[in-house]
Amino acid sequence: MSVQERKERERAVRERLIVATARELAEQQGWDAVTTRRLAERIEYSQPVLYSHFRGKREIIGAVALEGAAELAVALRAATSAAATAADGPRARVTALARAYLDFAEHNPAVYDAMFQLDGGLAFADEDTPEPLKDGFAALLETLAEVAGDGVEPGLFTEVFWAALHGLATLTRAGRLPVGDAERRAELLVDRLAVI
Repeated sequence: MSVQERKERERAVRERLIVATARELAEQQGWDAVTTRRLAERIEYSQPVLYSHFRGKREIIGAVALEGAAELAVALRAATSAAATAADGPRARVTALARAYLDFAEHNPAVYDAMFQLDGGLAFADEDTPEPLKDGFAALLETLAEVAGDGVEPGLFTEVFWAALHGLATLTRAGRLPVGDAERRAELLVDRLAVI
C-alpha cells in the first residue's frame, strides 16, 4: 500500500468517525449540542482536523443526511422485499413501505431531522441531487409506481405519498397526533391513496 493510499484510508476513517460521533451526539442531546468543539473533544482530534474534512456543522449535517438516506433506502427495500412474498400483493408491499418509513423516522429522529428538517446544504429534486437522496426516492418509487393508478404520473404520486408519510412522521413526533393511532393512520393512507 502506498503512502497516499494509507493517508486516504486514514482520512476516510476520520471522516466516518466524525459523522458517527455527530449522529450519536445529535440522537442523545439534539443537533444544538453538535458543535465542532464538542466533536473535536469526543473524537480527540483538533478542530482544524475537523475543518479539514467539513467546513462546518452544515456539511456534517449533510453527511449525516446522505448516510441516513442510504439507510432509509435499504430499510424500505428490505421491508418491501419481505412483503413481496406475502399473498396480499401490492397492498402488503405498500403497507410494509409505509411502516418501514414511519419506523425509520421514529427510531432515528436526529438523522431524520438532518435529512428533512435541517439545512445540510443538499439539493433536492434537482440535477445536483446527490445519489443517496435520489436512491432514497427511487426506493419509494419502486413500490409506489405500481399503485399510482391509471393516468397518474408515478413520480408525482410518489411525491404526494411521501409528503403524507413525512407529515405523519413529523406530526406524530411533535405530539400533534396521538401515538396509539399510528398503525391505523398508515393503513388509511395506503387504503385511500394507493390504487390496489
